[in-house]
This record gives sequence, C-alpha cells and structure tokens, in this order.
Amino acid sequence: MFTPSSRTTTLLLGALLVLALALRLYRVGTYSIYFDEKSTLLISQGVCLEGFNQKDVFSKKYFTPAEFWKPKTFNDFIEANIRGDIGNSPSYYGVLWLWMEVFGLSDTSLRMPSVIFSTLIVWLLFVFVRRHFRSDSLALVSAAVAAVEPFFVSYSHIARNYSMTFFLTLLGTHIFLLIMERVRQVSSSSPKGLSLPVLYLAYGFVFVTSVLSHYLTVTVFLCHGLYALLFLRNTKAWVTLGITSVVGLGLVSLWFIFGGGKYTFFTLDYQAKFYRNIALTNPYKSGFGIILPATIPNIAVRAVPIFTDLFMVTNGMIAVLVSIRNSLLALGLGTAAAFIIHRYYKVSNPPVWLYGAVPALLLIGLPFYSFEPLRLLVLSVVPSFLYLIWRYITERTDASQKPLVVMLLLLAFVPTLFLLFMAWRSGHTFGITQRYSGFSFPYVCIFVAMGLRQLTTLRWWFSIPIALVLLIQAGNIAQLLIDLYADQAPKYTFFAKPRISNPYWASAKKLEKLYAPGDTILYPNKTRQIHSEKMDRTYSPVSLLDAQSVNVYLPKNATYIQRIDPNERDRIVLVKGQSGEKITIFDFKGSTYRYGE
Repeated sequence: MFTPSSRTTTLLLGALLVLALALRLYRVGTYSIYFDEKSTLLISQGVCLEGFNQKDVFSKKYFTPAEFWKPKTFNDFIEANIRGDIGNSPSYYGVLWLWMEVFGLSDTSLRMPSVIFSTLIVWLLFVFVRRHFRSDSLALVSAAVAAVEPFFVSYSHIARNYSMTFFLTLLGTHIFLLIMERVRQVSSSSPKGLSLPVLYLAYGFVFVTSVLSHYLTVTVFLCHGLYALLFLRNTKAWVTLGITSVVGLGLVSLWFIFGGGKYTFFTLDYQAKFYRNIALTNPYKSGFGIILPATIPNIAVRAVPIFTDLFMVTNGMIAVLVSIRNSLLALGLGTAAAFIIHRYYKVSNPPVWLYGAVPALLLIGLPFYSFEPLRLLVLSVVPSFLYLIWRYITERTDASQKPLVVMLLLLAFVPTLFLLFMAWRSGHTFGITQRYSGFSFPYVCIFVAMGLRQLTTLRWWFSIPIALVLLIQAGNIAQLLIDLYADQAPKYTFFAKPRISNPYWASAKKLEKLYAPGDTILYPNKTRQIHSEKMDRTYSPVSLLDAQSVNVYLPKNATYIQRIDPNERDRIVLVKGQSGEKITIFDFKGSTYRYGE
C-alpha cells in the first residue's frame, strides 16, 4: 500500500535535492559555450547558422544589431531548426525560447533549463522508485546516486536537449507503469489514483513532447512496447495504448510533414554516407575524431566504455580493461570472492579463515597488476556487487515487482543496443556516444542503489572490505567531478584544456562600452570547410557565424555600423571613426577559442 513519506524521508530527500542543485549550479556559467550550444542559442532565437534567413541583413555591406534582431516568424524558427539541428528537438527549443524571454541570454540562463531538468530527475527518480518498488530507503539511495552521477552533472552544464529528454522519458516510464498498475486494478471496487483516461492523455503528451525533444527517445517507448508484449494481457488496455500511440505518432508526423522534420531523414542519410566515407578513407585525421568502419570488433571496442560508464561502480574501467591479462586476473579473483560470499552468505558463525578470505582475494592481485592497481582492485569487487544486486532482486522484490526488474533491464540496455545496431547499419562508429543512450542512466542508478542497499545486509566480514574498495571508486568519482568543474573531463565536457569564459558575450559587452557614433565594427571571415556544396555552401561568400554570435548579445535596438572583413580570419576589430584607430576586441586565434568548430 502506498503511504505518505515520513518526516525523516522528506528531509533527506530535500537535502539530496539541495545537493543536486548545488552540484549542478556550481560553475554552470564559467566556461564558454561551444559550437553545439551556439547552435542552440541561435536556433532558439529563430536565427539560421550562417544567416540563411537573414539575406536582407547580410547581403548588404553594412548591417546593424537592430536589423539582425528584426522580428522572427515561426517559419524562421523552422528554418533555423532544419539548418542547425536537422529538424530535431523543437519542443526543447520552444521551452528554451520561453525561458530566455524571461531570464535573458547569458550563458547561465542558457544552461539553466538543463540544470532544472537534471535536478528534477533526482526528485522524479525518488518518486518512481518509491511508488513502484515501495521502498523509501531504495528510493533515497537511488536519488543519492543520481544526485552525484557525473553524467547528469556534466549535461546539466550543457545547453542542449539531453537533460530535458532524460527527465521526460523517466516521466513517460512512470506514467506507463501507473497505467499498467491501474489496468491490474480495474476489477477493484475502489481503485486509487488518477483515472485511466487522464493517464493515457498524460502518456500521449509526454510521448509527443519527448520525441520532439530528441528523436532517439523512441528507444524508451520501444522498451515500453516490449514490456507490454511480455506482461500485458488486457485487450482493452492494448487497444487504448494502440490508439494513444497512433494519435501520438500522428501529431509527431505533423512536424515531419509540415515542420522542420521534413528534412530530417534526408540529412541523416547524407550524414551516414559522409561519415561512412570518412571511416573508409580517413578515419583518424578528418577533424571529426576517430571514425572507424562499423565492423563487429570496432563496434564492440566503442561499446565497452559506453556500458562501463553507465554504472557508477564501473565508471572509468575502460582504463584497465584494455589490458586483458590484468582484467582477467582482477575479475577472476573477484569472482572467487563473490562465490565465497554466496557460499557462506547466511552463516553467522563461520570458520576463522573466512574472516580474511574476501579481503585476501581482493588484495592478493595488487602485486601482480602491472598498472592502475587501485582501479583494478575496484574492478575485482564488481562480481560481488553484481551478486548483491541479484540478491536484492531475488530477496527483496515480490512477484508483482519482478516484471519491473525486467523493465529496468530493458531500459538499461536497449537504448545502447539500438545505438550499436544503427551504427552497424550506417557503416561507421561516429554516433556511438554516451549521450545518445543517456536515457538509461536513471534506471541504472536504481540497480546501483540495489547493490548498495544489499551491501548493508551482509555480514561485516564481507561488507567492510567491499565497502572500503567502493570508497576508492567514490574517490574516483569525486576526482571526475573535480575535473568536470575544471573543464578537464573530455568524455563529458569534450575538452581536455579548460575553456575561457564566453568570448562572444565579452566582446559584445566591450563593444557596448567602447562604441561611439561614426565607429565601425569589423568581424572576421573565419575559414569554412565546405564538405558538400549542397549542404555547406551558403549565399554569402564570407562566414557570418562570428558576427551572428556577437550580435545575439548586443542590444536589440542598437544601430552600430558593422561589416564582415573578408581578409581577416580571427579578430573582431573596432575602427574609431574620428581617428581611424583600430582596437582589437578579441582574437579567436584560429579554432583556439571557437570551441568545437
């Protein structure tokens, strides 16, 4: 029976939410936006990258911020979405536009929706676990894991759709399970909670909003369908879910027929061919990272860090898994330790040798590990941790909750498996990246919480050595967060060298301070790579992106005289009207400060 949370539980949840928010707010606006975020900003304002919908502004020799900021239409938004994000994520850009209309265009404001949605994930995960697994303690531990999960923290600092989609898909799963629960209660004389029609409407709304936030969210709803195939035996529920899905798909299709989605499949096909060609001809030095042909071995190698980094306990293990000898030794010793735990799990008065058996097995490999011994020590505890998860599932979930475990397994692995399948189908490994299957993280947090909860039930001679090793991994996670805040965690922030603060924002503020009537602002014509005449060539013979990226921060009614200097590649220059003095506002130094370009 579902009962209100105790005062202690409520206070602990409140503390976790404060912690989660603090971790996500810390340094959120410190480092400059990179190319994807620049695209986010311009799209949200209805501005096409490189000015496709601003020909009247940039076809002239001179232009002003007031002309740049002329009112935009819904068609401008669609065009910007097509050219900046292949027609993806219109619901996210709509939310972001509303937010920035109220709170402005600063980097902190731009990223704040990601912070809010990422924090809400922690709250919703608590609600999800408490409702469906009926355990306050498991719900709190799951929320705690999500609060400090580096993946969630890092993507809360990025102005893209990811945090919103992770929240929406978790909400969609919650509503789906509530529907399943209500269907089972249909014969009850006094069913509790929201009515089924309301739940179906909510599910349909979340489905549409999710898919229009990121197309890959369909993998989550695919898991819902697989779950229904396995466990739903109610014809009426099947019909109603089918109608909900058809109506939802019909609404989504409107975007593909009349909105920005009409070019999505064309662009995806072009990208697949483009990256496949790179994989076959120039896999290492194309400027797009390492892109390999999608052979089974290549896909497997790229998949290993995706799966290991999903689980906080194995985060970073790719560093040692590259050594098969060391990994097999660690896992072999760890498996032996797990076997002993299983064999003597319930023995209260064990033989004397058992008190030291698990720590001995975990520590005996240290002299034989040829590198990263502490990380290999953490790897050796993974079999025992998996065993604890299995014990929790078998001992502490009832018959009605066993199907929920199947749902968690589907949601933990299907999104990544779908990603790997699409990579194989496309012929290249470019799209195998953690963020595209990040919908799995909330459910994996639950599995990690199960292992931690079960750890507390072990005999002390088993639990203490495991807990001490897990503390080492906790230190690794803490260091990862420190690196993230220092902008030196490439697998999350994409940058090994810390970025400076936003040079476009700083340039705009400097221009506001220094500009006087009669002055002229010169923007650089950055070097553009034209990979495809059809996809990359624009009407303008010069690059407009630097000018756009500054103008978006200038006053909307300003009449500053501006132009593109076709012979300058890197510097924004203010030419004083009376003296002709040239003041360098900022020097991008090639790609050094044009992050991600």
